[in-house]
Amino acid sequence: MNIRQDGITPNAARLLWAGFLAILATGVGFGVRGGILGNVGGGFGFTGAELGSISGAGLTGFCFGVIIGGLVVDKLGYSRLIIAAFVLHALSALVTFGAMPGQQKAVAYNFLYWGAFIFAIANGTLEAVANPLVATLFPNKRTHYLNILHASWPAGLVAGGAIGWILGDHFGWHWKWQLGLFLIPTVLYGLMFYSQHMPLSEASQKGLTLGKMFKDVGLLGALVVCFLLALFFHGALGIPQTWGYALAGALLIGVGVLTKFSMGAFLLFVLFVAHLLVGSVELGTDGWIQNITGNILTPAQGKILFVFTSSIMFARRFTADFIQKRARISPIGILFTCSLLAVGGLLATSRLETFTGAMLALVIYAVGKTFFWPTMLAVASDRFPQTGAIAISIMGGIGMMSGGMIGGPGLGYAKDRFASAQLEREHPAVYAEYKVVKPSGWLWFRDVAALDGRKLGEVQTRLATAREKLAAAGIHDPDRAVARLSQEEQWVHAASIQGDRQTLTADAVIPAGMSLIFLGLLIYFRSIGGYKAVHLEGTEATMEEADLHRVSAVAPRSDAGQR
Repeated sequence: MNIRQDGITPNAARLLWAGFLAILATGVGFGVRGGILGNVGGGFGFTGAELGSISGAGLTGFCFGVIIGGLVVDKLGYSRLIIAAFVLHALSALVTFGAMPGQQKAVAYNFLYWGAFIFAIANGTLEAVANPLVATLFPNKRTHYLNILHASWPAGLVAGGAIGWILGDHFGWHWKWQLGLFLIPTVLYGLMFYSQHMPLSEASQKGLTLGKMFKDVGLLGALVVCFLLALFFHGALGIPQTWGYALAGALLIGVGVLTKFSMGAFLLFVLFVAHLLVGSVELGTDGWIQNITGNILTPAQGKILFVFTSSIMFARRFTADFIQKRARISPIGILFTCSLLAVGGLLATSRLETFTGAMLALVIYAVGKTFFWPTMLAVASDRFPQTGAIAISIMGGIGMMSGGMIGGPGLGYAKDRFASAQLEREHPAVYAEYKVVKPSGWLWFRDVAALDGRKLGEVQTRLATAREKLAAAGIHDPDRAVARLSQEEQWVHAASIQGDRQTLTADAVIPAGMSLIFLGLLIYFRSIGGYKAVHLEGTEATMEEADLHRVSAVAPRSDAGQR
């Protein structure tokens, strides 16, 4: 990897690593939030669905930041959006920390939900800068450098998981102190971006209008976004479902007017649908996986596994260029292979019994999900350069909104439904004691009276205390700790674990659907002569000249001539 030669500006390396730090901050915040779900749920009595909604808010706000940012980035400039993201990151911490012990459950929920939502807006605003910036800086190696940029996400997850495991579990730090550490990389990315010149996208170089950039998105692409927005209007804002769809329909008409009712490129529509599934399975699962594996095994082991799998993702994202160039696998081929691995990994994880078995299963899943997000962005940027920052910003928004409105809440609902069904079927009297008073549903699925989060948290606290006492005596047999619970508590604990296993099995259906989409794209590209990047007429030469000019300024004349 030679960033100086591959980039088109002298400061390409600094801008790449500034973007890396920006996404690192989002990963740290997300990783810590996933690790403290148990603390928050037990402390305030939230159900799995409520925790899923809070976790999902850390994704849905991203959609607004990245899409709105993508629309205005070429007009306002990267610097103004970076400043806005910096301020929003700080504000998100202040709002989240407003949740206090002794507050009414609804009040604490609002602080946590909207704090996560503001955090997500800041994250989306940053990606509205980082994704098109890196795609522009490295036009001939977008898959490679976008994967490097997004290696910062699992790096942040590693740091966030380590914070929970070391500072939370071992040193007893309060969850607020753990979460506040994401402000460190926030300050660093602000310093790295400060006073840096940033190049325009290919579409901006050509002077394309917003309407022309939006043409390939069209009504088909906007339909995907508007569907997710309708879910947000109803689920997050409490707007009646009919009015939510009416507002989304009005936005769809607005896009039609802007694009002169262009239907858009069908290929881009397919990519948007695929990325909706990517966001749901990758981000939704990431938000819950520590909780699920920590429940089946122990909370500490869940955090260790999360750090382990995120480390694999981090290392693997630096190998995209090798896979594409040396192994001769196209970006679509990479996506197809990864979707199959993700299916196998989730199914294997649902059957885990031991820590070693969990590591092996999660290796498969980690390798599978590694290249999904950045490679999807690279494909959209390669094939639709005329959309500028818009297509990849919308794609990022779709992925995050899907993770927030479908993946996170959907997995929380699945946990509630499967666990409560298990307990009700085998021990109805115990279920009647532990269920919540008010049932709740999700999307079009039926209402479920979930297990009460506070009561379930009390069982898990007693189990953790038993484990600590046995560990102090040199006993690490997990069954011995469970045996110290009452019979009713053992039944509740077993139902919770069964719910987790069934949730992962259901989750595997999503990458299975993705594999069919990517198989279809493989067939399509083979039919047109293979996958290749597209450049706007007149921009390749400009970029090449900028590259040569930069090389001549930093290297001997003979090196420039050889290029």
